[in-house]
Amino acid sequence: MARAIVVVLDSLGIGATPDAGAYGDAGANTLGNIAARCAVQGQPLKLPNLARLGLPQAAQLASGAWPQAMPVDFSPVGAWAAARERSRGKDTPSGHWELMGCPVEFDWGYFPRAESPAENVFPAAQLQRWLTICDLPGSLGNTHASGTEIIESFGDEHVRTGWPICYTSSDSVFQIAAHEEHFGLARLYDICEKAKVIFDELNIARVIARPFVDAAPGQAQRFRRTGNRHDYTTPPVSRTLLDALVEAGREVHGVGKIRDIFAARGVTHHHAADGNAALCEATLAAMSACASGGMVFANLVDFDMLYGHRRDIQGYADALREFDAFLPRLLAAMQDGDVLVLTADHGCDPSWPGSDHTREHVPLLFAGAGVPAGRSLGVRESFADLAQTLAAHLGLAPVACGEKAW
Repeated sequence: MARAIVVVLDSLGIGATPDAGAYGDAGANTLGNIAARCAVQGQPLKLPNLARLGLPQAAQLASGAWPQAMPVDFSPVGAWAAARERSRGKDTPSGHWELMGCPVEFDWGYFPRAESPAENVFPAAQLQRWLTICDLPGSLGNTHASGTEIIESFGDEHVRTGWPICYTSSDSVFQIAAHEEHFGLARLYDICEKAKVIFDELNIARVIARPFVDAAPGQAQRFRRTGNRHDYTTPPVSRTLLDALVEAGREVHGVGKIRDIFAARGVTHHHAADGNAALCEATLAAMSACASGGMVFANLVDFDMLYGHRRDIQGYADALREFDAFLPRLLAAMQDGDVLVLTADHGCDPSWPGSDHTREHVPLLFAGAGVPAGRSLGVRESFADLAQTLAAHLGLAPVACGEKAW
């Protein structure tokens, strides 16, 4: 029986969508702007294995331009498309849910930026209730911030006072950073669970535990984040392809933060790993374990977390090259009847101002059984077209949203 393997290259946008101007993202192009910088530096972004699946063609569909100096394979073995997001946001849950057939057609709650950095961005009533329930005398931060920068700014004070560090971004999220040893990891998870209940009142999509520890001696940073992040996410608002698989008695192997993004719903097996390299190995392990008729769903978070948000163009380019070198192993691990899909959930252009996600098309690159090799599948009007295509491949009834790609 057929299987599906979906790998999300988190934040690999391929060009601004027609509505990007409403998000302040007109002209954003994660892949295109990385390729342009590499070309200027005399180090073209060569991704031969992704090119064999049609990544440059997908990028050209999305933006009207080929990624600068990126070699193109004009006889690709895969099929390609560029997909636009129907959901209103450009956040992680919305992107992943829509990929699985559940667009988010309402507005999440957000914390607007304060007019002055001295002003707290979190509503005082909810914040104080949370502090009281958790028996905390106060909190630090209370602002929009980069996660790595805010622990450098407040880490020592946090260790001294025991007050957690709270911050947000342009996503619908309340993030809590605390030192694993001085504050305690179990305690951090506990206060995050309590925060989720309170901030549900404001329709906040996620509360994220962001643990950190002291950095090794000689490092430029005082602290470093660990791999024990945990997302407390609102469950999908309607049935997804993952739900359909579980209802049919199939397996769903979530790799990385997939389980958290779907609030554990529709995920039968969880494969934890920290960092893209380990996540790639975990994906291979999940493929080896996944039964016929099932699905492996992986998220490679480093593209977004380490390079997109930190606006590290070189780091992002290097990570793409590393994944491209791994891709032949992924293809070789496929079984007869498998379909592999490489995609993304939003953009996070490392050349763009600020540190937030960008509203972009995402690639849909297909390889494997029944895929019309060497064919463009056009510009798709919803990420949910992926779910509809995979539902047909897996022999399931159609999902509620999306159109089959072939």
